[in-house]
Amino acid sequence: MGNRIEELKKALEKNPDNPLGLYGLAVELFKEKRYDEALLYLEKYLSLHEDEGAAYRLLAQCYVNIGDIEKAIEAYEKGILQAKKFNHQSMVDEFTNEINILKGMI
Repeated sequence: MGNRIEELKKALEKNPDNPLGLYGLAVELFKEKRYDEALLYLEKYLSLHEDEGAAYRLLAQCYVNIGDIEKAIEAYEKGILQAKKFNHQSMVDEFTNEINILKGMI
């Protein structure tokens, strides 16, 4: 499992702004519960690439796992804006539902 992370990190050394590499690495780190590290790569990915919404789900889930509910809600709210922009209504509904659940946790 860890090899995939090393491979992606090596690839990013050659091309640090590769959106797919950044997102892929964030996903792998998330799977290994390395949420703080995943957040770093997700933030960089989102600063470079206009995501249609899915990366914001991962971002929000990282924040939920480290216990930052406010930041998770913020991530879902940004995700809703992107999902609307790209007409992903099911994602808008999903994220709205997640926000309601999280608001109940505060």
